[in-house]
Amino acid sequence: MKLKTLLLLISATALLPACVFTKLATVPMRLGGAVVSIVPGVGNTAHDAIDTAAEKVDDIPI
Repeated sequence: MKLKTLLLLISATALLPACVFTKLATVPMRLGGAVVSIVPGVGNTAHDAIDTAAEKVDDIPI
């Protein structure tokens, strides 16, 4: 049963378009940036840095 699940996961990952794959990678980054942005003082700076990094990941030509 676990082998079938693993094969299904691998085949689904291989068939995902690159734009979907990068979005799956950057959504947690963007959520983390949103949570960090509520910290007084450094929150906005950290959010901007995380958002910039997420945009760079989105631009990777996969």
